[in-house]
Amino acid sequence: MRTDEYFDLEIETMTPATLRLLQEIKLAKQLDYLYARSPFYRDKFAAAWIRREDFRTLGDLARFPFTTKEELRESQAACPPLGSHMAADMADVIRLHASTGTTGRPSFVGVTRRDAQVWTHVTARSFYAQGIRPSDIVIHAAGLTMFAGGLPSKDAMEMIGAAFVPVGTGASEKVVLFAKALRANAIHCTPSYAIYLADYVRREAKMDPRELAIAKLVCGAEPGAGIPSVRAKMTEEWGARVTEGLGNADMAPIIFAECREQSGMHYNGYEYVYIEIIDPESGEVLPIETGVSGELVYTSLDRECVPLLRFRTRDRVSILATSCKCGRTGFKMRCIGRTDDMLIVLGVNIFPSAVRDVVSSFYPQTTGEVQILLDEPGPGVKPPLEVAAEYGSGTQDLPALRKKIEEKIKAVLSVSAAVQLVPPGTLPRFEMKGQLIKKLYEK
Repeated sequence: MRTDEYFDLEIETMTPATLRLLQEIKLAKQLDYLYARSPFYRDKFAAAWIRREDFRTLGDLARFPFTTKEELRESQAACPPLGSHMAADMADVIRLHASTGTTGRPSFVGVTRRDAQVWTHVTARSFYAQGIRPSDIVIHAAGLTMFAGGLPSKDAMEMIGAAFVPVGTGASEKVVLFAKALRANAIHCTPSYAIYLADYVRREAKMDPRELAIAKLVCGAEPGAGIPSVRAKMTEEWGARVTEGLGNADMAPIIFAECREQSGMHYNGYEYVYIEIIDPESGEVLPIETGVSGELVYTSLDRECVPLLRFRTRDRVSILATSCKCGRTGFKMRCIGRTDDMLIVLGVNIFPSAVRDVVSSFYPQTTGEVQILLDEPGPGVKPPLEVAAEYGSGTQDLPALRKKIEEKIKAVLSVSAAVQLVPPGTLPRFEMKGQLIKKLYEK
């Protein structure tokens, strides 16, 4: 049932008890499918001395082994094209996506017709939560080709009924041209690109970004849109409502998305993706309660081609609430950063996005652009933490500003920092994911 508030009223307002029963039934079927169709998981379960009969309730899932991205890469290298975790016939695969990750070696994801329908549905539900409606004209200024958030976003926007404008990346001139010509009112992009585009509009189009009349900035693919100071800057630049979503190329394009309350991303996977939060060090399953912080773990509930069980995303999240004024029952969270990006300074865990949040809070004395400079591999970093930050146009007393930033980093993050202030436009801008760490030790 479609209402102005919900894409799927019954699912999005389902009680926890009803949802748990539905997920247990679907996971039992998915496990039957894995044992029957996935050599990868048959071997993995046998090595862990796990039998199909060991799963009776969702609580039993914790006994099953985790799946890592490294394992999937090794599986595909040994058994191309999609690995021994492929559980569908190649003849049934209708589309392939890829991501390069940190190794540079492509990792492929196959999608059957049924998988594509699931992806479209959960992504449409998420976009709808973020405020996309049939009357919207949405410029897609993110990846469109092999990117898992590209074509599925098109399908999802079309399912909602919104007009999808497939500009893609590297075409800021066209974004401005089409926004004016088509009177587009929404942009789908990374937060890094939204900030980059505002600078581009001022510099090249000689316009205030607000003149484009963009009312909705639908962001994802990296932390940023949920960081208060970054969001405040984007809102001020564009005069638009900023929302964020989160997904995973190996699981689904958008699984979490923010509602009109703008107070955290709702879990929208319900009947398609089961969620666990774990301690990233011990692997212990943590309760999904307000204030809990840990690593996101995904399990497929309805997947044919490459279903995954207990897949470690390396996304570090914090649970903000388990209810919402909007009526959705999916819990709300923010992504803090990636566990593999985390730095440790004298025993204190630091995420690059948290440093950017502190620096951005000084806007317009700073532009908000920041990079952490590492002269040797992490995660251990010898103090002080080296930070390059751009000062804003018109800022005069740079020594005083540097001192204030260093003091606030110390007060908020409990680590000492050495801040290097550089002129506006010095640090690189990114049209896709921003890179907040610069590795000085790499040649």
